[in-house]
Amino acid sequence: MINYQQEENLSVDEFKSVLLNSTLGERRPIEEPERLSEMLKHANLILTARDNGKLIGIARSLTDFVFCTYLSDLAVDEKYQKMGIGKELVRQTKLATPGAKLILLSAPKAVNYYPKIGMTKWDQCFVLDNIDDLR
Repeated sequence: MINYQQEENLSVDEFKSVLLNSTLGERRPIEEPERLSEMLKHANLILTARDNGKLIGIARSLTDFVFCTYLSDLAVDEKYQKMGIGKELVRQTKLATPGAKLILLSAPKAVNYYPKIGMTKWDQCFVLDNIDDLR
């Protein structure tokens, strides 16, 4: 049975493990535990999925709880994918922030997943990686 819950004290090791097991680790600083620690510290909504205590999924968000929620990391262990766990983590995130618009940037491998669960694609997103690019 999969247990979903909000967590405030997730360990860096567990976070790293689920990132690696989900392939999201390909785009996260998994070899920098200090950055992973800060990512957890500054997220104000972390929802998890556990199978008999083992972390198998995470939805890590930054939110004001009333206007917008940025779902920064949605990761599900590959062994547990296609079981509805990611969708349930998205649902739990939305339930925790009902008046807020849920926003995320998709990982390239997941771009076709989000429309399947009912999310709408927007073309109005912009990204700035390097301050020197700002004109």
